[in-house]
Amino acid sequence: MKKLFKPLNEEEIEQLDCFLLDRIDDDAVTEGKDEGVLDISTLDGLFTALVSGPVVIPPSRWLPAVWGDFEPLWEKADEFEAIVTLMMRHMNGIAALLMEQPEDFEPLFLERDSKGQTYTIVDEWCEGYMLGVGLAAELWNAGGPRMTILLTPIRAFTSETGWRAHDLATDEEVDNIRNAIEPNVREIHAWWLARREDHAPSSVEPVRHAAPRIGRNDPCPCGSGKKYKKCCIN
Repeated sequence: MKKLFKPLNEEEIEQLDCFLLDRIDDDAVTEGKDEGVLDISTLDGLFTALVSGPVVIPPSRWLPAVWGDFEPLWEKADEFEAIVTLMMRHMNGIAALLMEQPEDFEPLFLERDSKGQTYTIVDEWCEGYMLGVGLAAELWNAGGPRMTILLTPIRAFTSETGWRAHDLATDEEVDNIRNAIEPNVREIHAWWLARREDHAPSSVEPVRHAAPRIGRNDPCPCGSGKKYKKCCIN
């Protein structure tokens, strides 16, 4: 069991990231289907929401959200165990940081280099976080106006709002919203931690986003003009 609490190293993070993208065949028909989680940043956001929310969500609930309509075909049981172990270790690492050293918590945002500059891309992470919120949406909604406010900068970078943050007039405005994500995540975790005993495990059904999440072959929302799988996902 101790191995489940060992943080992932960079090589293991890369391994998990590659697995998430490569689990769907390039020739697979994906139109109109849920492709699930396609990269480590989205998974990091999902797991951060799961360990920060009002109730514990078991793997039987969150794994289907990771796979979408493309659950892998496992040739051997140990292949499944190896991947799920990496996922559990990563989730436990996030939980430990937020519980014991919240000031050291950093989301796994993506980066894109363009014309000699490096840009931080938060969209995938935010999509993952809101996916996690959706798995217990009614209970998260019980957080009322304060929770709505804390989630606002995260929602602003998701398909749920049409990536509203990217429509702002200046880069400074976008940066201000982006910079609010990390401290808000810490506050969300602390807020629910103080109230978690008041929310017993529920049979609340998971809620899917009304707007479909971006697919691998869709234009990347960062505005590069490239396909998602050739841009921010890598």
